[in-house]
Parts: sequence; structure tokens; C-alpha cells
Amino acid sequence: MDRKFAIKDPLAESRLFLSRIVAAFILILFLIAGLVLRLVYLQVVGHEHYATLSKDNRIKISPLPPTRGVIYDRKGRMLAENVPTYSLELIPEQIENLDDTLGRLQKLLDISEEKIDLFQKQRKRNKSFTSTPLLQNLSDEDVAKFAVVRPYFPGVDVYARLVRHYPYDDLAAHVVGYVGRINEQEMKTLPLAKYRGTNHIGKTGIEKTYEEHLLGTAGYEEIETNAQARAVNTVATVEPVSGSNIYLTLDIDLQKIAYDALSEYNGAAVAIEIKTGGVLVFASRPGFDPNPFVSGISGKEYKALQDSPDQPLYNRALRGQYPPGSTVKPFLALAGLEYGVTEFNHRLFCPGYYKLPNVDHKYRDWKKGGHGMVDMNDAITQSCDVYFYDLALALGIDKMHAFMDKFSFGRKTGIDLVGEVDGLMPSKDWKKHYRSQAWFPGETLITGIGQGYTQATPLQLAHATATLANYGKVITPHLVHSIISADYADLIGGKADALIPLKAQNVENIIKAMTNVVHGSRGTAGRLAKAITYQIAGKTGTAQVFTIKQEEKYNEDAIDFKMRDHALFIAFAPVHDPQIAVAIIAEHGGHGGSVAAPIAGEIIDAYLNQKKDAQP
Repeated sequence: MDRKFAIKDPLAESRLFLSRIVAAFILILFLIAGLVLRLVYLQVVGHEHYATLSKDNRIKISPLPPTRGVIYDRKGRMLAENVPTYSLELIPEQIENLDDTLGRLQKLLDISEEKIDLFQKQRKRNKSFTSTPLLQNLSDEDVAKFAVVRPYFPGVDVYARLVRHYPYDDLAAHVVGYVGRINEQEMKTLPLAKYRGTNHIGKTGIEKTYEEHLLGTAGYEEIETNAQARAVNTVATVEPVSGSNIYLTLDIDLQKIAYDALSEYNGAAVAIEIKTGGVLVFASRPGFDPNPFVSGISGKEYKALQDSPDQPLYNRALRGQYPPGSTVKPFLALAGLEYGVTEFNHRLFCPGYYKLPNVDHKYRDWKKGGHGMVDMNDAITQSCDVYFYDLALALGIDKMHAFMDKFSFGRKTGIDLVGEVDGLMPSKDWKKHYRSQAWFPGETLITGIGQGYTQATPLQLAHATATLANYGKVITPHLVHSIISADYADLIGGKADALIPLKAQNVENIIKAMTNVVHGSRGTAGRLAKAITYQIAGKTGTAQVFTIKQEEKYNEDAIDFKMRDHALFIAFAPVHDPQIAVAIIAEHGGHGGSVAAPIAGEIIDAYLNQKKDAQP
């Protein structure tokens, strides 16, 4: 029987052993190299990143919101200020059970569901480590209640904050505007770094228009915390930079006079300093209290404002579009003189109505029996409609549009306030484009007395009046006089932006007629002249709310108040040294001479008396 013997091969075994040793050595070298490379990365390349992560285990970055700039009137009275208050705020990442915490806080401090919902919306917009306010303007009693149970509410604390406050309530609400909490839409477009720690943004008025100046620059603190995330030490601080303070041209005393003088009427009053373009009065009645909007107005309160038939949120001075009525007559008369289609002494007979050739329809004058023979001076002084029907037909709608456009009728004045509307000065092209219709001669006639399609804002009327008093110098109206910060001061406005080429004699004739409106024996605002020692140039206006049929008679006492005519008045004074221009609209006031003119008179008188008292 054969046997097989295994023959040992020492050389092969040695080679195998050596190869395994080499492979193991190479593997060890690779592992050591990998370890070295990792150590190099951790210690050199990734040092800053990992040091930051390590630091964040005990260091938190807390944003420091800047103090918002203060808004003053022209005499340095605060229209928007920052007042200290207590705010209950939560940091969600430090709270284990947010719903339970909110439920306990709700019972403790009697927090409404609406406040809880508002907090939840705000929380979702912020980072989880950001402090989000739940309640603002805490009373001392609420602060004391929470202080007792504070250890049982980790991640919840009371902070002393500065909150926006508007001391004049509804008086300046439409001018100054208000700040409110940043909403989701705004959050998508706002630079996050700029609004760190800030939950509010300007929503309307000066607060919105000059947001960039008022906001300031955020700072931050590096805070050392313990295991319970409580602050134990401030490591470093970068101070915030406060927003710029803004001084307005507005005079709050004159604003109050205008607001109170409107009294029972909704409407608006605008007064402009003629030489500078500074807006002295910008009143819209009714107003509203802007303070509830700062901390979050309740749905019930907001709905009441929105649904009110008086529309208190509506800025009539800036956005109210009204038929200007007879207040356009001085400008159309000037157009007639400038285009050479009539003369100041041209006379025509007013029988109380006007008829187009070969047309039976009668375009009525406000005075049933007519004014008899009138020239341009008489027509402006007595507000003769027939004269201006005839002048409008002679001018034609396109010339009327072109001339009135120079005075900002039908376009924005450029005031430094967001939300201004254009108004409307119609033309053939406008009607063709927007109505797909031809223009009719009868529409030219009613445009000549400021009716029909014509729409103007109180601001446009005041601006046009100031431009006329300035003999065609156009100064853009502005509300901000100066912007003051720690490192600069910027003065706004005051220079002529354009010059309408007008013949001085023509302007003087129009001003003469407007002066007779107030001081002439047959002027429609004659009662205004009784208590003043200077001269006012003005023009009354009455704007129809609804159209009266051909054979019907307007009876103010027989119709509902809301269907009565609007009362308008434009004016400037003193005539020989124009300083202030005013436009008044009293909704459903009926008569410009009896309702709107006295309001203008109060504003003008108060302003000129101020100037007189200020003289050494």
C-alpha cells in the first residue's frame, strides 16, 4: 500500500509570512496616515468650525435690536416715540413641551386664543433659538404673577423692551403711520441680518416710507450659559446703532386745528408752505388710533375699522379722489389766457344755462336765473358755470388736459409718502384707451367745471394752488424736513423742481379774481374776509355726488346726508406775499363758501399768527 508524504517548503512559507507582514505594515501605515490627516484637518483646516461648535455648547449669540428713530413735528414735538415696557417672551428650543407651557401661561395671565395664534405664527417665522414675544405691555401685576412661578417655566422670561407709541393717537395717524409685526410675506423679502432681534416694521405713512432710516443697525451679545441654558456671563458685545431721528414739516398745532374744524364732516385738509413745499397740515378725518397695531390689533377691533362706513383707515388727503368742482376754474381761466383763446375782459351773457349748437340739452348754471353779463373776473368771483362751459369748448379737452397736467392734475405730486394716487384729468386718448369710446363735446363742458371724469386729491389741489401762488414755480411737496443721525444731518426739499412758463400778467389777473372771491362784494367766500386784516386769494367749489336729471331741482334738505354735494375750497395767503396754500374737502358739506372756506380760514389765520409771534 502506497503512502503519500507532505513535503514542507520553508521558502514558500517564509515568502507568505513576509508578504503578510508587509501587507499588515502597509495597512498600519495607511491607518496612521489617515489618523494624521484627520488630526491635521481637525487641528488646522477645521479648527475654526469645531471651535465654534464647541463654543456654542456654552456660548449663545443674542441679537440686540436697535432703538428705532424718533419722529418729531417741525417744532420738536414727538409724534412717534419709544416707551419702556415689559414683554413676556419664549425661546422655543429651550422648552420641552411648548403646548403645555403655553397652556399654563394662558391660565396664569389670562391670554386670549388670538394672542396664542399670533405667537405661533411669529414663532414659525423665527429660528427656534430666537426669543419670540407672547405678550407685550405687561402690567406690574402680570410681571409679579410670573416672577413667582418663573423657575417652573424654563425658556420663558420677562424682558424690558422699548415699544413704539404714538402720543397724538388719531390726529397724525395717516401721516406718521404705524409699525406692526413682520408678516410672512415680508419675511420672504427682508434681509434677515438687518432685522435680527426686530419683530416690527413700518407699515404705513412716514414709518414705512423712511423705514431704512428709522430702523438702525442691529448688534449682538455673546452670552455664556450654564447646563440649563441660563445666562451666566456676557463674553462680548457689539452695540446696535440707533435709527435716525426724523423731523417733519408738519405742525401738530395746525393739524389739530384742521382736524377739529372738520368736526362733523369726513374729509381732508392739506396746507403747504409755498416757498419751501413743506407740508404743514395733512389731516384726514376720521382717523384711527395706531397704537393697537404695534402689539397686534385684535381681529374684532380691526374688523370694526374695516367695516366702518366712515372708512377711518382711508387716507383721504393722499388717496381720496373727488370731483374738484369749481376749484379748477382759476386754472382753466389761466389756460384760456395762456393759449390766447380768450381775454380777461371778454364778456358773455349767462342766462342760467348753456346749450351746444343744434343740441336741445341745457347745461345748467348753479344760479337758476343766471349771472347776466360777466367777464373772467366776474366768472371766477361768482363761480359762473356758463362762462366756463363756453371757455372749455373753446379750449378743447386736449388743451385742457395738457395745461392742467403741468399743475399735477391727473398725476402724482411726488410727495415723500407711499400710496399716493394719480387722480384723473381726462383726455380723448384716455377715454379711447380705458373706455374704448369716443369723446363727446358735452363731456368737455362738464370737465370745464370740474365734474364728469375729473378726479383730484386734496394734496393735488393744495399743490396746484401753491404752484399758482408761486407764479409757476413747481416745488415738490414733502413731509420730512430733516433726517438726523449720529454722524450726519440731511435737509430735504425747498428748491424749485420745475418752472411752468406763464405770463406774469395772466397770473396776476387770476390772483386778482381769486382775491375778489373772498374780498369782493359778490364773492362766494365773502364771509371769510370779515375777521381778517390781510388778503386771501381763494376759490370755492361744490362737487356733485350724483347726477341731477334735466328737469329736476337739487333740494339739499330733501335728500339723504350721504347724497349731498361735497364742499371744497382752495386758497393762499397773504396775497402780496404768499406763504401758505390750503385745500379743504368736507364730504357732503354742501357749500364751499359756508363750510370749507371757514376751515381754511382758521388754518391760515393760525399759521400767520404763529409767524407774527415768532418775529423778534
